[in-house]
Amino acid sequence: MSMADKRLDQIATSLFPEYSRNRLQNWIKSGHLLVDEKPYRASVRLHGGERLVLDAEVEDLKAQPEPIDLDIVYEDEDLLVINKRADLVVHPGAGNFSGTILNGLLYHEDSLSTVPGGGLVHRLDKGTTGLMVVAKTLESQSNLVGQLQARTVKREYEAIVYGKPRTPGKVDAPIGRHRTQRTKMAVRNGGRPAMTHYRITRLFVAHSHLELNLETGRTHQIRVHMQHLGFPLVGDDTYGGHKRRLLNAEVWEQDEIDNFGRPALHAKKLSLIHPGSNKEIMWEAETPDDFTTLLRNLYAHQVRTQSMGSP
Repeated sequence: MSMADKRLDQIATSLFPEYSRNRLQNWIKSGHLLVDEKPYRASVRLHGGERLVLDAEVEDLKAQPEPIDLDIVYEDEDLLVINKRADLVVHPGAGNFSGTILNGLLYHEDSLSTVPGGGLVHRLDKGTTGLMVVAKTLESQSNLVGQLQARTVKREYEAIVYGKPRTPGKVDAPIGRHRTQRTKMAVRNGGRPAMTHYRITRLFVAHSHLELNLETGRTHQIRVHMQHLGFPLVGDDTYGGHKRRLLNAEVWEQDEIDNFGRPALHAKKLSLIHPGSNKEIMWEAETPDDFTTLLRNLYAHQVRTQSMGSP
């Protein structure tokens, strides 16, 4: 059946009959349904041959309001910014039907129930700490999703990885769902374009402290890209950050690494063009205590190893 010269929302309704036209229109506005990797208006007529992608993680908004302790670092009528804790899941899912950031957002601001996905524009993995932006209106959400596509939203992370990159660099490698382990992502042909830039903040004996910037926002992007380079994140059992012996380590030093209970990743800076004022605004979140402690212990091990004359 030819769909050429039909509206995008009409085509989406035919291709995704399990969802209502109204819901699909909202997902088009929020950027969850893309045409050739770009957001389009629902009324745009397609020529034929375009590729439509509906975010497979989009779910019905079934979350109920709950009083959750959220660290809200900024809020106005258009958006709010959260400094996420490591123990919080962003969105309800299998095994996490309550106690999520979305539950807390709906309790904090009940009008978010009228915004697709509760205003969530992007997500952080459960173990990742740091800054997230949430849209409080449909107009703000559409604006921010457009900025993510246009890459005017800047996100800077810091990570602790196994190994020592020789120079700063970038990873330009497509990411898609793992072929056999469907809960994982992987670098693979046919995946969605993904680019990560990294810089070296400090080299230790067998680890590195990196700063990373995202040009794209794929699921698990930093974790997958660092594994692809051979520098998996400390604490990331899913992507190769398994427990490794540290040469000449004291028992407590090894324990600190082995017991770091999450991927060592922190979203420390976020900047964007404010949807209301059209001015650039930036936030920065302090490095969390567990991350700082691990850095301090890696430095202590480096000093002690150098005093022993080891390389």
